[in-house]
Amino acid sequence: MGAGLKVVAQAPLKKSYGDREPVFELAGVVTELAAVRQEWRARQHRSNEPGGRELPSRDALAEVIDGLKGALFPMRLGPKDLRQESEDFYIGHTLGLVLHTLHTQVRLELHHIARHEPVIDEAALVVQAVAIVRDFAAKLPAIRRLLDSDVVAAFDGDPAARSVDEVLLCYPGILAMIHHRVAHALYQLGVPLLARIVAELAHAQTGIDVHPGATIGAGLFIDHGTGVVIGETAVIGERVRIYQAVTLGAKSFPIDADGNPIKGQPRHPVVEDDVVIYAGATVLGRVTIGRGASIGGNVWLTHSVEPGTAITQASLRQDSKER
Repeated sequence: MGAGLKVVAQAPLKKSYGDREPVFELAGVVTELAAVRQEWRARQHRSNEPGGRELPSRDALAEVIDGLKGALFPMRLGPKDLRQESEDFYIGHTLGLVLHTLHTQVRLELHHIARHEPVIDEAALVVQAVAIVRDFAAKLPAIRRLLDSDVVAAFDGDPAARSVDEVLLCYPGILAMIHHRVAHALYQLGVPLLARIVAELAHAQTGIDVHPGATIGAGLFIDHGTGVVIGETAVIGERVRIYQAVTLGAKSFPIDADGNPIKGQPRHPVVEDDVVIYAGATVLGRVTIGRGASIGGNVWLTHSVEPGTAITQASLRQDSKER
């Protein structure tokens, strides 16, 4: 021990309840929670019979997306000790595990969708789930190519980026696009709840909210990204650049005769190729931003824009005065 240092024995901490552990009366809470669950299930027309999960697992889908990241980019997002000569073995093994887990989650969603049917054909659901997962697996090479285009777009569009590897490893916009490319494929294959969970996992990590229904072309660069919102029916072309806090949202919702919102209608913007939308801009409704247009920061836009046009707050004020 160094000079001048003393070791002081510490008295054991006294427990608030003497030598006894505190006891919490949980029987009543558990009983009341059971009653609340039963009430909810009755209102939602859910079964209260003993059995397993009725809905997909968020944790299971987090494992699926982590495995897919490794399979799509093994030497950068795969295991730290992976060697190139083992890439194919690792990818095959990982995809086998991932797709079996995904199959279980797809079956759960299909069963949930069919829960109001008088009779559920379990065998048919299994066959449908297998077909969906096979079709999803067949899309993975195309997903990888789209992600490569997103990585290159980020590298080319950001002078601070030193390499494509830095972009893939560090940029939240790329993480969001990995999730979106996977989620959009699931959405197209008829499992929208799984797709939404995958999208929300990225939303929680990055602050970028991209609905899995949004159609996004090759080479999207979401720079910085925090606060970006892209709605379900948005259509984005190729080589588009979007900065932080941009919203591609809906202006209003069509209502049916009973006053209920009509869902699934096109209500979000169409953004054509080579458009740039700067930080804080809000574009609402089924408007079209023409090819090569530029939307300035903090602009509020609810009308279409001609190709090649530059829109700023000043130009909008001038346009408003002329009207």
